[in-house]
Amino acid sequence: MSDTSSPDRTPTAADARRVAVGAFVGTALEWYDFFLYGTAASLVFNRLFFATDDAVVATLAAFASFAVGFAARPLGGIIFGHLGDRIGRRACLLITVVMIGIVTGLVGVLPDFADIGVAAPVLLTLLRLLQGVAVGGEWGGAITLAVEHAPPEKRGRYAAMPQIGSPVGTLLSSGAFLLVALLPPEDFDSWGWRLPFLAAFPLVAVALWLRRRVEESPLFDRLLAEDARASAPVREVITGAWPGLLVGAGSALLGVGGFYLATTFVISYATGDLDLPRPLVLGATLVAAVVEIGVLVIGGRLAERFGAARVTVLGGVASAVVALPMFWLLDTRNAAAVVFGVTLGVAMLSIPYAVSGDLLARLFPARLRYSGIALAANLAGIVSGFVPLVATAVLAAAGGGSWAPGLLLVGIALITVVSGMVAPRLYVPEGELSLEDSRPTAPREA
Repeated sequence: MSDTSSPDRTPTAADARRVAVGAFVGTALEWYDFFLYGTAASLVFNRLFFATDDAVVATLAAFASFAVGFAARPLGGIIFGHLGDRIGRRACLLITVVMIGIVTGLVGVLPDFADIGVAAPVLLTLLRLLQGVAVGGEWGGAITLAVEHAPPEKRGRYAAMPQIGSPVGTLLSSGAFLLVALLPPEDFDSWGWRLPFLAAFPLVAVALWLRRRVEESPLFDRLLAEDARASAPVREVITGAWPGLLVGAGSALLGVGGFYLATTFVISYATGDLDLPRPLVLGATLVAAVVEIGVLVIGGRLAERFGAARVTVLGGVASAVVALPMFWLLDTRNAAAVVFGVTLGVAMLSIPYAVSGDLLARLFPARLRYSGIALAANLAGIVSGFVPLVATAVLAAAGGGSWAPGLLLVGIALITVVSGMVAPRLYVPEGELSLEDSRPTAPREA
């Protein structure tokens, strides 16, 4: 629960930094766990949990279980969005980070198909569902807390901090799998792949310690003191703020759905259809993640200067331009070209992802913000979860032609471009974003 002793307190720079670090560490764990499953779906689950003689069917089944996590995310957004706007942002973030870590660790001790038969994929899918519920409430709360503590002139960089958790999560998950992939195949299949999942147990302890040091949002404290909370925030978002919900989801689509196409699907495509070595492809995602960190930092600064919407449009256009060249580089099977192609694609789609939190926070008033951000992000997420599945299907329909998933990425990018163009028309007044800036209105982006 919130500390309501000082509802009008103004966050200090130290408060903002502490919240940003707590948000970053929590989302890093969140995406480590979530990306870990995506990588395992490409390399492990399709063989050990979804046993079938047809490799394509097994991969589709593994990606379908991957998509279940995204399908469950709106439920998490509804549950934790409601609680976050009613009882507080901080309490919800403590619950979600613990839930994510425990569920992921349990995957590491789950018997496979050879041990317990059909129960293995059923239990795996159930754990993925629970993981999706927790993730559905995690990111929206982290963004809300970071934005509501941030100084107005530095809001872009603080809103980008939770986003940096994404490439760090990729580095941790891909790095972990890169290490265990060096084991002999029989050791990798029997116990090696489990180690990255089991690492979630100690990681969640660290994240929980940091999250407990974070104070409640001062804006929520004021809403609580003034009894100005929404009685049914999720319903109000859906019935009264639905334009922001749709535009927010569209603006976030490239950063999530495009990313899974450029990583999860590409890992499957490169190691399967192109028969490239697993260490090479995983190494390419590591290089891309390192570059992405720099792009996210720069993107946050650009948002402060040019506005989140303009940066979103820029990133969407850039991603559409490089979508097909990314796959052409992969198809060369040249190691340097593969690394450059994956890095290029991820870097461009990371531009709108850098400012996604800032943009979404501007679409919803404080009393609805946790619910609004969570629902918009998870609406994008539920579509994104099926992107690797759709990309696999269109690749097969095109006879293995990589132009098909390339055009899918172009389409996703254009949806984000249009959403970025519309978003400024729906922004809430500037004074709704933090207590440090109580101006009733502010100019909207052109």
